[in-house]
Amino acid sequence: MKAAAPARRVPRHVQRGVVAIIVGAGRGERLGASTPKALVDLAGRSLLRRSAEALAASPEVDALIVVVPPGFERLVRDEVRATGKLRAVVPGGATRQESVRAGLKRTTTRDQIVLVHDAARPFADSALIARVIEATRANGAAIPLAPVVDTIKKVSGRLVGETIDRDTLGAAQTPQGFNRAALLKAYARASSTGVTLTDEAMAMESQSLPVAAVEGSARNFKITTADDLDRARRSLAPAAAFRAGHGFDAHRLVTGRKLMLGGIRVPSLVGLDGHSDGDVLLHAVCDALLGAAALGEIGSLFPSTDRKLKGAPSATFVAEVRRRLSASRFSIVNVDATLIAERPRLSAHLEAMKKNVAGLLDVEPDQVSIKVKSTDALGAIGRGEGIAAQVLALLGRA
Repeated sequence: MKAAAPARRVPRHVQRGVVAIIVGAGRGERLGASTPKALVDLAGRSLLRRSAEALAASPEVDALIVVVPPGFERLVRDEVRATGKLRAVVPGGATRQESVRAGLKRTTTRDQIVLVHDAARPFADSALIARVIEATRANGAAIPLAPVVDTIKKVSGRLVGETIDRDTLGAAQTPQGFNRAALLKAYARASSTGVTLTDEAMAMESQSLPVAAVEGSARNFKITTADDLDRARRSLAPAAAFRAGHGFDAHRLVTGRKLMLGGIRVPSLVGLDGHSDGDVLLHAVCDALLGAAALGEIGSLFPSTDRKLKGAPSATFVAEVRRRLSASRFSIVNVDATLIAERPRLSAHLEAMKKNVAGLLDVEPDQVSIKVKSTDALGAIGRGEGIAAQVLALLGRA
């Protein structure tokens, strides 16, 4: 499908009035909603309101005429009035053709161009609307066409007959634009001859009137089924913001102290020195989480000068960090920790540490990884003088 060549630009002083008819009178049985489809909520606003706002945002659209199911006129009028371009809300008919005809009755001779748009296409953008209006001015009628990406087969009975050249095909979208006088004449002719119209371009085609094709948009899809609505809601859902943080801590091994790692006591003749219980693993976990959320660091939140924290279990630090993460709407995706130690041997205790850290963080065990590495006798840790921990944490926030 090839789009028409760009139309010549018309000077502003000779541009003609544009009115948009938004068709939202369908009941939407295929959507399975309890309200008319046009009034179904999409991230806090109805489909119809989003479509009205999109058209009203175009500086070339002068007025909106909204067609709704009978009985919903007042509700829709209140919802769409804020656009500042609402001319009328009218009850629709049993078919799209009847609903468009009802909208056309509220147009005037000042409306040289009529756009017809489905309320169920809430993602029409300004560039698309401008393309349709410009091509309509140049050609008398224009519709956006989206390329057909699937291979199309012609079927006879249950047998495939042939493959259709998809380069000659396009999926019709809205808004569709028309010279008002030509559209009124084509509609009147269709009514008198009993032709059923599936869109307004078909009315023009039935009179052998030219309709220009402009580039459509994959985003401008029509919401017809529950799957379509889910797709629309996903497209508007805020993407999760992922944040990574790194934590590090190291303490000297001394006699006379319990060895606490990951909140559990590890059998050992020596323990880690520190103002609290010296748990380097939990301290590094806290720093990684705080760093990912940009909420400070463990030394400022739990200073060694605070006498109340002397000998305190590091699990209380984790609980406070979790509280701060929750208040900032962060959730923990995963934690990856590495203990660096020459003595004592820690491999047998890693699983217990993992389960305990997962419990302290209120996450599943498979969201926590704890490993141990030695330094091959290099440096102070290699001489068995201390233990260090490095932690990488990933957070998510909606």
